Amino acid sequence: MVIDFHVHERTFSDDSHMNLKEIVNEAKMIGLDGVCITDHDAFGLVDYAAKISRQENFPIFVGVEYLTPEGDITAFGINRMPDRSHMPAQDFIDYVRAQGGVCISAHPFRSNSRGLGEELDVLQGLTGIEVLNGSTSMAANKKAMEYCERLNLQPIGASDAHNLIALGRYATEISEEVHTVEELVNALKTGTCKPVIRHGYREKDGLF
Repeated sequence: MVIDFHVHERTFSDDSHMNLKEIVNEAKMIGLDGVCITDHDAFGLVDYAAKISRQENFPIFVGVEYLTPEGDITAFGINRMPDRSHMPAQDFIDYVRAQGGVCISAHPFRSNSRGLGEELDVLQGLTGIEVLNGSTSMAANKKAMEYCERLNLQPIGASDAHNLIALGRYATEISEEVHTVEELVNALKTGTCKPVIRHGYREKDGLF
């Protein structure tokens, strides 16, 4: 399966220009097998996403992009948001892991300072790192890949799409069928996922 791991829907991400039905229709058209909705500090789309997923027979996995003081982390496998906002990165990772979930460092070296950056060397418990992020320069993505390999974490590809044209630019290939968040989390924990460049995009200096 090929899944876009980082997509924003406009109901809870006010910087997005897409609704969920538009996302699903576009994802099907470009050949994605599923999408992850990771809205900013919000988990509110769970019930609606489950309904649309059943109607469209298309996997939708709802996680969150959580802003810590050190930078953004996407998380999957939690049942509720923390009681306090913007908790330190290590506290948030521990919170997610206590519920059996996984954390991925989003765009760690993006120039807008919303990535974990050098904190990757000290944080414990991350499952993966976005090494292909569609809203990040290739130089920053390459640096993320270097850290990912050195720290032996799962490399992730994701569009970070806020509009339809960006959806699926980068994605992650999973070797097994996954249809629930629990199955997605288990697949991430196996370390067998592969980031991919797709949707007609080419990089002359590829990562792989």
